[in-house]
Amino acid sequence: MAINILVVDDEEAIADLVEVYLKSENYNVLKCYNGKDALKCVEKEDIDLAILDVMLPDIDGFDICQKIRENYHFPVIMLTARDENIDKITGLTIGADDYITKPFQMLELVARVKAQLRRVTKYNQQDVKMNENVIIIGGLVVDKENHECTINDEPLSLTPTEFSILWVLCKNRGKVVDSEKLFEEVWGEKYFVNSTNTIMVHIRHLRDKMNDSAENPKYIKTVWGVGYKIEG
Repeated sequence: MAINILVVDDEEAIADLVEVYLKSENYNVLKCYNGKDALKCVEKEDIDLAILDVMLPDIDGFDICQKIRENYHFPVIMLTARDENIDKITGLTIGADDYITKPFQMLELVARVKAQLRRVTKYNQQDVKMNENVIIIGGLVVDKENHECTINDEPLSLTPTEFSILWVLCKNRGKVVDSEKLFEEVWGEKYFVNSTNTIMVHIRHLRDKMNDSAENPKYIKTVWGVGYKIEG
């Protein structure tokens, strides 16, 4: 099955050269020269990895990455002429998996692409073989057996309670977990009125460690008056 790689760069010469190198590795390449066309392509095609230039004529590459992460979990590599740490931090925070600055060696880009695709393949295999103990949602990996959690390969230092909350939400991904069920499953005690405050405090700490936000959540979403959920 062909692997589809989306290349988004307004410099057509660079996009064409990237295409040549990727095709030499038997990847199928889809090229776009602006953000609007890129987002349309993501909706229409089955994309396995995207290479996004930050500086585009219509939509900022960071904005495109953020929109992609609302519904898709394939790897994203940011490609830009800017070499500031704040740009790298911004890209990784909104969900990019890697970051490479221009000028760059084409062989290095190909190596980065291969590394990201290997990571996805490895995690997908783990999810099939150990789906009772490992849950993968986008860049989030929760390993119950080893009590480990990572986001985009970066480890999260979670308390046992925080880990338990995250595990319950992940194993019910796509479904709302009401506060009563969450409390009783995590704490093993009968739910009472003040339990809601206890859950809220732990959710807040969990979001802080995950660089998530209540206002514009990537992972943990609040369903007001009911509970919480993680989209999967």
